Amino acid sequence: MGERLVAVVGYDGAELLDISCVTSTLTLATRLGAAPPYRTVLLTPGGAPITCDSGLTLAAQGSLQRWTGALDTVVVSGGLGHERAAADPLVVGHVRRLASLSGRVASVCTGASVLAATGLLTGRRATTHWHYADLLARQYRQVHVDPGPIYLRDGNVYTSAGVTSALDLTLALVEEDNGPALARRVARALVTYLQRPGNQAQMSMFTTGPEPRHEAVRSAAALVAERLDGDLSTAVLAAHAGASPRQLTRLFLEHTGRSPARYVRRARLEAAATLLATTDLTVAAVARRCGLGTAETLRQAFAAEYGLPPSAYRASVRRAAGPRTTGQTVSAAPAATLVGASSGPAPDGGRGAAY
Repeated sequence: MGERLVAVVGYDGAELLDISCVTSTLTLATRLGAAPPYRTVLLTPGGAPITCDSGLTLAAQGSLQRWTGALDTVVVSGGLGHERAAADPLVVGHVRRLASLSGRVASVCTGASVLAATGLLTGRRATTHWHYADLLARQYRQVHVDPGPIYLRDGNVYTSAGVTSALDLTLALVEEDNGPALARRVARALVTYLQRPGNQAQMSMFTTGPEPRHEAVRSAAALVAERLDGDLSTAVLAAHAGASPRQLTRLFLEHTGRSPARYVRRARLEAAATLLATTDLTVAAVARRCGLGTAETLRQAFAAEYGLPPSAYRASVRRAAGPRTTGQTVSAAPAATLVGASSGPAPDGGRGAAY
C-alpha cells in the first residue's frame, strides 16, 4: 500500500515541540491503523544535527539539500531561529523545492515566516503565533495574516498558530487522510482537549475532554465519537459497554452530567457546527453525516442548543473569518463558544508560549 512520507524541516533554534507534535501524532496514527501508514523524516541543512530552542540536540534523518524523492507533506517547524532560517537562501530555496515535490505544505507557529519567504503564502490567508502575527504582516504585505485561528487551510497550504497548535493541525491532516474516527482515537490516546479558552477564536474539531473515569462510560463515549452517523440509542450504547440501559444512564449522569441521549445529541451538534464552519457541505449533507437525519431535524436541534439556525451560524463564522479563497477550509470553534456558552479554561491557559 506504500506510505505517506512527511518531511519536517528543522534548523538551529527550532522549537522541539513544533517537531515532536507532528512526528509523535503521525506515529501514533500509524500505530492505530492509518492506511497507508505515515513515515516522518526530519530534514535539516546538510543533514546535520540541530540545536533546538531548549538546548537539546536533535539528529536528522536526511539533508534538506539532497532530498529528491516525492513527499506527501512538508511541514516547516517554527522556533526562535525562524528569522535566521527565513533569511537563509539555502533553507528558503530548498523548502520551495520540496514544496514542488509534495502534495501539501504546512508550517507550525513561526515557521510561517519561512513559508512566506518562499512566496508560497503570497495572496493566501495564513496564521502564526499571535505574538509574531504583526511582524509577519509587516514583513510580508502580500500575505493575509489572521492571528486568531488555531490553524488555517488555503488550498494545499496549511499554517498553524503557536507551538502545540501543531497538534491540532496534525490531527486535521490525519482526519483528512483517514476520516474523523481515527483522528478522534488519536486525540484520545494523546489525552488532548476539545475545549479551548473563550478568547481563542478557533479550536480543533477532533479532540475530546478528559475521558470519563468509568470504563463503561469511556467505552460508550468512544463509540459515539467513532460512529456519529450510526445507531447510538441508549440500548445500543449499553450493549456495547456491557451495562443495562438504566445503569448506563445513571453512570452517564454521574460522570458526564448528561443522559446518554443528550450526550449523543451534543456530540452530533458539535460535529455539525464544525462541518458547517469548515466545509461547503449542504445542511442536509451535514445532518446525514452527523447522524441527525434531515436538514429540518438539524435546524431545530441546532437552534434549540445554540440559539441560531445552521445557515446563520455558517454565515457568522465566515464573516468573522473574512474572504475565503477557493478550496480554503477554516478550523472553527464549536458554536457554543461563539454564542457565549461557558466552556471553562484549558489546562494550559490556551497553549503556546511566544516562540
